[in-house]
Amino acid sequence: MSTPAPGSVMRGAVDLSSLRNRPTPPATGGAPAPTADAPATKLIFDVTDASFGDVLELSRTVPVVVDLWAEWCGPCKQLSPVLEKVVTELGGRVVLAKVDVDANPQLAQGFRAQSIPMVVALIAGQPVPLFTGAVPEQQVREVFAQLLQLAAQHGVTGTVPTGDESADADEPVEAPLPPLHAEAFAAIEEGDYPRAISAYERALAENPRDAEAAAGLGQVRLLNRVQDADLQQARAAAAAAPTDVEAQFLVADLDLAGGHVDDAFGRLLDLFAALPAEERAPVRARLLELFGIVGDDDARVLRARGRLASLLF
Repeated sequence: MSTPAPGSVMRGAVDLSSLRNRPTPPATGGAPAPTADAPATKLIFDVTDASFGDVLELSRTVPVVVDLWAEWCGPCKQLSPVLEKVVTELGGRVVLAKVDVDANPQLAQGFRAQSIPMVVALIAGQPVPLFTGAVPEQQVREVFAQLLQLAAQHGVTGTVPTGDESADADEPVEAPLPPLHAEAFAAIEEGDYPRAISAYERALAENPRDAEAAAGLGQVRLLNRVQDADLQQARAAAAAAPTDVEAQFLVADLDLAGGHVDDAFGRLLDLFAALPAEERAPVRARLLELFGIVGDDDARVLRARGRLASLLF
């Protein structure tokens, strides 16, 4: 993150004006968005298209970090706990607003969220880009330290109440992660995806029914494949070679990581249909892996499975 005036980096790319004065509907569950006059007692809360105006106002008092995520997004599930941990440790100097891009398309469009997870800050109502993709905890800490410096330069130095600490003490303590899962998470935070893959593979070797390890393995394999990829170059290569399996795989991975689930599935299904029967097995295997990342109950997965079945029989 650089330190220009808030919004200068994203000016012309992000337009939040249509959401600034949108009225907030009655609460329907979950933590409400805070307001400038009545700041939240929780540091982490969900925000919607309708309630985002309150968050913009709050950003005039305290820096707001916006986490754009989706339930099907594996990298989002890796990053969100890191963001929540660091925000909590800052003790009210920063708050975290979580935006489900599937449920809030106007915000996703306003932030031009081409890839998720996408993390943006708001300072005095203006957006400042932070990073895209799952990043290690140490990098998150460094970026947040720069964010606080930038906020101070613009007079945004307030805090919000952190809530009743005694109530937190009464909450049940979470069970520790199994050793290999803990090793995988630590490796992911360090950006060492091959080590995380190895840890999950060993966990599955010990217990082939370990659903969490299987899900984590698919997610971290995806992270490893896309971390150094250039989207424009990948699309150009795939367009030039429609039946090049690896070229199509890379674009499908990038589409999935960026939230374009149907596009990813459609690309691989079209490739499956175009290949001779004896060359289809790797494509089917990749489809099944991506289905597992998104979730077997997801409607997009169910549609893609139906088309795959029709191509098989």
